Amino acid sequence: MSNALHDGAAANILILFYKTYQMVFDSFENLVIIKTERAMKMRFLGKDIYLDTLEREDCKKLWQDFEYDFSHPTQTLRLGHSVEKADDWFEEIQRCQGNSHVRLGIFLNDRTVIGDVALQDIDWINKSCSVGIGIQKLQYQGKGYGTQAIALILQYGFSFLGMERITANTLECNVGAQKALERCGFLLEGRLRKEEYVNGKKMDKLCYGILKEEYSKEDKG
Repeated sequence: MSNALHDGAAANILILFYKTYQMVFDSFENLVIIKTERAMKMRFLGKDIYLDTLEREDCKKLWQDFEYDFSHPTQTLRLGHSVEKADDWFEEIQRCQGNSHVRLGIFLNDRTVIGDVALQDIDWINKSCSVGIGIQKLQYQGKGYGTQAIALILQYGFSFLGMERITANTLECNVGAQKALERCGFLLEGRLRKEEYVNGKKMDKLCYGILKEEYSKEDKG
C-alpha cells in the first residue's frame, strides 16, 4: 500500500472513530471534558454532585472521613485499619480501572469529595456488572447524593459501556440504599435469607437488578 493510500485509510478510521464517539458524547448532556496539565478527563454532572477521577489524596480523605452509623448500622464495625491502607486502595483502583471495574469519586459542586461509586465485576462477554456506592460522612447521607451518583453511573454503564444488565445488593437494614436503587429503576429480584452478620445479628441480603430496556424506558419516562 502506498503512503498516500495508507494515510487516507488512517484518516478515514480516525474520522469514523471521532464521529462514533462524538455521537456518544452528544447523548450525554451532563458529560463534560476537562483538560488538565496531565490528561483529559471526563466529568459527569448531576444536580448537586459530579463524578470524577479519584486521585490518591481523594482516597486518603475518604479513608479518614469514614463515620460509622451506630444508630442505624448497615455494616459490621471493623477496627484497626490505618490511613496508610488508603494507598493500597488507590493502587487497587488503578490496577482494575477499566478492566474489572470503573470507580469514580462523588464530589459536591464545591469540589469536596464525599464518597465513591463503581461499576464492579464487569463481565464484558455477558455485558453485565454490579454497582456499589459509599458515602463516608453521616452528614452527607440521606440528602439524595447517592441517588444522583447511581443515576449517573447507570447512564455511563448502559449508554457508554454497552452494559445490558446491572445488579446491586444491599442488606435489609439499609433502607436508604433500597430507596435510592428503587428511585433509579432497580427491581427487587430476590432475597438471600440470613446471608450476613451485622454486629452479631443475621441479616437478609436483598438482590436488585435493572435491564437496559428498563433503564431506557425509565429514562424516557
